[in-house]
Amino acid sequence: MWDEEPPVTASHQVRKAVADLRRRIPGGGKLIVTDGPGYRVQVARDQLDLLVFNGHIREARHAASGDRPEAAADELRAALALWRGPVMSGAGGSVVEAAGAVLEERRLGAAEQLFELRLSLGESGELIGDLRTLIAQHPLRESLRGHLILALYRSGRQAEALAEYAKVRELLVEELGIDPSAQLTKMYEDILRASPDLAGPAPRPVPVAGPPASRSPAAEDGAGAPSGLGSSRFPTLASLHGAPCTLPPGIPDFTGRERELAEVLDACRQDAGEGPRVVAIDGMGGCGKTSLAVRTAYQLAEEYPDGQLYADLRGFTPGEKPQRPAATLSGLLRTLGVAADSIPDDEAGLIGLWRATLAGRRLLFLFDNALDAGQVLPLLPSSTECLVLVTSRARLVDLDGADWISLGVMEREESRVMLTELLGDDRVAREPEAAAELADLCGHLPLALRLAVARLRNRPRWTVRYLVERLEDETRRLDELSAGERSVAATLSLSYKALEEELQAAFCLLGLHPGAEVDVYSAAALLETGVRDAEDMLEDLLDMHLLVQNDPGMYAFHDLVRTYALSLGQGRSGREAREADGRLLGYYTAATEAACTLLFPSRRSMHVDVPDTAYALPPMRREDRTLEWFDRESAGIQTLLARGGHEDSPQLVFALARNASFHLNLRGRFAEFEAVCRAGLVATRSMADPLLICQTLNNLGVACWKLGRLNEAVEAAEEALDWARKAGGPDDETVALGLLGIAHYALGNLASSYDYTTQAVGELKGGDRTKLPQQQAEDLNNVGTVCLALGQYEQALDAARQAIELCRAFRFPEQEALAWTTLALAYCGNGAFGEAESSLSRALNTGSSCPDEVLVLICAVSSDLCDRRGDTRRSQEQEATALELLNSTISPQRRSRVDNVLALKHNRNGRYEEALRLHERAFTCAEGMGYRVEMAHALDGMAAAAGPLGLPDAAQYRERADMLFEAMGVPPEGRRTL
Repeated sequence: MWDEEPPVTASHQVRKAVADLRRRIPGGGKLIVTDGPGYRVQVARDQLDLLVFNGHIREARHAASGDRPEAAADELRAALALWRGPVMSGAGGSVVEAAGAVLEERRLGAAEQLFELRLSLGESGELIGDLRTLIAQHPLRESLRGHLILALYRSGRQAEALAEYAKVRELLVEELGIDPSAQLTKMYEDILRASPDLAGPAPRPVPVAGPPASRSPAAEDGAGAPSGLGSSRFPTLASLHGAPCTLPPGIPDFTGRERELAEVLDACRQDAGEGPRVVAIDGMGGCGKTSLAVRTAYQLAEEYPDGQLYADLRGFTPGEKPQRPAATLSGLLRTLGVAADSIPDDEAGLIGLWRATLAGRRLLFLFDNALDAGQVLPLLPSSTECLVLVTSRARLVDLDGADWISLGVMEREESRVMLTELLGDDRVAREPEAAAELADLCGHLPLALRLAVARLRNRPRWTVRYLVERLEDETRRLDELSAGERSVAATLSLSYKALEEELQAAFCLLGLHPGAEVDVYSAAALLETGVRDAEDMLEDLLDMHLLVQNDPGMYAFHDLVRTYALSLGQGRSGREAREADGRLLGYYTAATEAACTLLFPSRRSMHVDVPDTAYALPPMRREDRTLEWFDRESAGIQTLLARGGHEDSPQLVFALARNASFHLNLRGRFAEFEAVCRAGLVATRSMADPLLICQTLNNLGVACWKLGRLNEAVEAAEEALDWARKAGGPDDETVALGLLGIAHYALGNLASSYDYTTQAVGELKGGDRTKLPQQQAEDLNNVGTVCLALGQYEQALDAARQAIELCRAFRFPEQEALAWTTLALAYCGNGAFGEAESSLSRALNTGSSCPDEVLVLICAVSSDLCDRRGDTRRSQEQEATALELLNSTISPQRRSRVDNVLALKHNRNGRYEEALRLHERAFTCAEGMGYRVEMAHALDGMAAAAGPLGLPDAAQYRERADMLFEAMGVPPEGRRTL
């Protein structure tokens, strides 16, 4: 009763207390008797609740061992019902407190046994309230926490079960500085992988009296009897703890990667041959390699009953050196129970002991974060029964026999599901477009997505759109994608710092490349090295997953990796970037020059003082391969020209812009065609070379014409004509005249158009026929087009025949096909439909391999002519082809003309609704660019269709058409007839 020396009145106080007890307890004088110098309580077994409690506990133990769990549970309930509160509470010394603690521990033990029994009998949700009450009194009691977690899980409340584990883990770390026990950790891991060991049994049926059943042999030897407490059917914390498992906890909200997970699992289950099965997962930092490997390990854990061991090799861990194999082996051996004094110090001895220890065992190993193969090879067991999972940012090519699975970024749908899982359905549903943009800005990288979600959770007032707007600023994107000590930049820096100095410099320079992808030739120019050396460096960066490869020979950055590369230097505005752009400007000028020489052999040669490039060029021998190269590099070339900063190399800018314009015009990418022309114009104006300015203005005029910006085309051509006349450039003057002719034709200024086109043809006829033959052919075709509009069919026939003769001599199939089409239309105007049909047949044969811009017009005219000739089937086929060819690469002028021509036969055959629809579409297109010729023909056809349909607008259409035709000087014979 007293912790230290008792007081002098101690004997008196004891006697007084005993007397008080005898008085309070009925019959106390007979119960408490004097025994020598002390006192003794004299009671029967049924008079002391502690003895009754102990009796119930003994009976419960006997019932459980006899496989009578219901009886055992009843005994424990009776035992616990005796308790009314804490034993010996109130005043007392350490002896009393110690005695009370012992008894309290016995009570808690009984309660734990009862919960365990009730779980084994199929109860779950009924236990949660009592467990929470008891845990509130004893928060550090892990066994109670284990029962609660299991009860929650079996009640279908998996999320709460995982949260309960996280709660106790945090409490143990904060209070005691320790992690949860191995048993509790294993239960958590089993929940993550939905282990069947945790499944609860069905509640036992209430017994019904009946005749005794005969027992089968299986029942006699226990095979058919219900499993008892601690069996695999009714798992306890003790029975759930088996072989060593040091795998880290999986991610509770792991989403996506179903395809990759299936691929890894399939690889793990393949026949290993003579050695252990080794499956390695590589990928860039932050792509989720470890999470995938841990999930794989848990799903395979039951197939490796002797243990599942994890080791962090620290190949890319900030502030730490890579783990040496000897240190890793020592730790693994101790985990397997090898005594410390039995572990040798030398690496060879460690490897030998390691492999001897694993002989005959079936274990799974996860070696995470490997730097190179040298870290992994000494750790490999010799047993074919073992599985080894390896993760690394680098592809460890020296790891012979390994199956490698590269992990990229997530699919778009997986990113959406992940955001939904982390942010919640409601938040993503409110801003679906912003959520999709967020995933794109994060590059579908799992780490970046989690960090973005962490930002949103930390700023509950932020909308997803607000974060998207912040991330759109590339200069601050990496700063935004951080949370605490985790960030995308920190993750990428570990891979960067592992590079050799030469590769670090190459990584930074490649980040300046203007294209989405890099080939070895442009990389060699950028890095100032040979093609083979450049390829070696690209492959090394690919192995480190700092680059990705979508097509053989092409290398690309993940968006966030490129942003990181740019952040390491002065970005795109520093001296190094300007010098890099200068090298690429020289390379791309030389490469596109070689490409255009092959693809456009008849184009005019330019005499520009361009320095020779010292870099290797890709082979330019086949037209199809060269065109593919141009298609692939086009976006990067345009980006390079748009960056500017090339004031010291205007000749290169002009030459590159000119070369790019030929390719873009061929591909029908007219807006981009205009942009590169304007970049070239800035360069030529800085050079103050009048002929180069004139040539660039002519190209710009063509681009504006094809975009339907007719007045801008006229302005560019007029300025080009002025420069040509000042500089004495007759060839450039002819080009400008031809451009003015076709632009004024579209604007409806037919008289001016006729003057310009005939003047252009006259200029060329006065000189050498071999001079600018393609320009002559174009101008003759333009003369024919204007003459058709004016109803001058004989002159149109003459111009078309001259163009055909010229094109056949110099092999210009596109212009020849157009000339045959003009010839057919002129014959139609004269009523010579047989000759027209023959001409169109030649046009189709010549134009079959021409661009869609040419073929679509031929098909439209052919459809109309076949209908006139009564060949309905052929007419329908040609119309279907024309409509199929009307895509976004067709110029607006051509689209409006084709629609107007196709509508003619529908009006002719009484299909007025279809005729009206096509003419209205043609009018809308033509009106948007001021193409008055086709506007007039569209209104003429709309009037013809609207009249029979009884539409009140028919008269207005007719009036507007007549006004336009009259203003343009188009006679009745110039109108297209039905």
